[in-house]
Amino acid sequence: MLTAHTVAQVRAAEEVAAVEQGWDGLMQRAAGALVGHLLELVPADETVVVLVGPGNNGGDALFAAARLLERGRRVNLCLLDASKAHPAGLAAATGAGAQVVDRPEGHRVAVDALFGIGARPGLTGVAAEWAAWIERERPCVVAVDVPSGIGVDDGRLDGPAVRADHTITFGTMKPGLLLGPAAPLAGRVTVVDIGLDLAEQRAVESLELADGHRFRDRMVPSAADHKYSRGVVGVRAGSPEYAGAAHLCVAGAQAGPAGMVRFVGAPDLSHRVVDRAPEVVAGAGRVQAWVVGPGGEDSAEPLDAALADGVPVVVDATALGHLPDRFEVDALLTPHAGELAAMLGTERAEVEADPLAHARRAAERWSATVLLKGPRTLVVSTDGRVRVNTSGTPWLGTAGAGDVLAGFAGSLLARGLDAFDAGSVAALLHGLAAERVGGPFVASDIARALPGTLRDFCDGSRLMRGAEDEIHRRREEGRP
Repeated sequence: MLTAHTVAQVRAAEEVAAVEQGWDGLMQRAAGALVGHLLELVPADETVVVLVGPGNNGGDALFAAARLLERGRRVNLCLLDASKAHPAGLAAATGAGAQVVDRPEGHRVAVDALFGIGARPGLTGVAAEWAAWIERERPCVVAVDVPSGIGVDDGRLDGPAVRADHTITFGTMKPGLLLGPAAPLAGRVTVVDIGLDLAEQRAVESLELADGHRFRDRMVPSAADHKYSRGVVGVRAGSPEYAGAAHLCVAGAQAGPAGMVRFVGAPDLSHRVVDRAPEVVAGAGRVQAWVVGPGGEDSAEPLDAALADGVPVVVDATALGHLPDRFEVDALLTPHAGELAAMLGTERAEVEADPLAHARRAAERWSATVLLKGPRTLVVSTDGRVRVNTSGTPWLGTAGAGDVLAGFAGSLLARGLDAFDAGSVAALLHGLAAERVGGPFVASDIARALPGTLRDFCDGSRLMRGAEDEIHRRREEGRP
């Protein structure tokens, strides 16, 4: 599992590490890690321009520049403010032969060491001009710790920011490297160890393929299990206008670990669902979780009826417009940015600019776990825990994908996962299934890919490892 830590947590860990290593030792360790990656990333015949800001972030890069020069590489320096550059680092770099230049234009490789984790989001002045040069000429950019200008703790973009191809971050991931809208600016992120002890703290988590063992015992049936002990998921979805949503939600539910699916809807729609999926039982009955809302009628009745059973519930689409004042059951709300904006009485652009703050606000407002769908889907629990999903592909922006996700999450709830884990696992495997299929695809393709994806996630099979390798190859090549 990936973990990310806030600026305050990192600063506290640095203080402890500095007692043991000294601040100079900590900086030299960071510089050594940085130069090792630069030697791998930067062609030997390229001149590197280091964009140097104030403080220790610039100091890390200046000491790394000195080491690059000692290894025969060519390095130029652009100083944001020479009077605020790290004195010892600047002396080391210029003493090793670095040349100070006025402008970065003409360089094809740049190191972004303008601002570290302590800066506010959004660049101004000369720093903004250099970020514009990067956008205009697209040199290869390696960011030191974080791309300058991003919201380190929340992933906000409140102005110009550097777009990096690679980010070398120290000690731990930072939330802004995982959260949208800033995360795509980080490029490929590498975490390097500099001796920070953050084991007991975490701000943001991200599930990975290797985390299947954490959930296996709660999802894979034992020899003593039967269809009822595996969990029954109820689905109240679809309408005459959106009958397909019922089929897709049911397909998602059937792809999960629950032992049975019940469907409750209009008689004609129920018959159509059973005709297509004969394993489904039409009609009300005992369930361990409900999925309500995908493609449904704009009415409070379906959600009210589900809540009357007192079991966990996934609330999606039209049901999001009929929420109780607060949930008394374990609830997973699955809005996209537009739906969350309507729920909170704000604008979609505001949600997209700061998805974490708005998801937290909704989780607190309704006492429910919120799965906010988007390029980096967020899962925020009522107790403040946050997970961000990094799997998926832009091809998932297709009709019905959310219906499949809701049904699949409901199956995980019925099997016994709580809303936070169910939402997190559902988002991960939904995205992973999409990556394995490739694209373009339709939502039913994802439903068909989910059972195998879930199986391989749980048993850690060689097939899953092969899929992971293929996914990494696609990402490195810029393919979906």
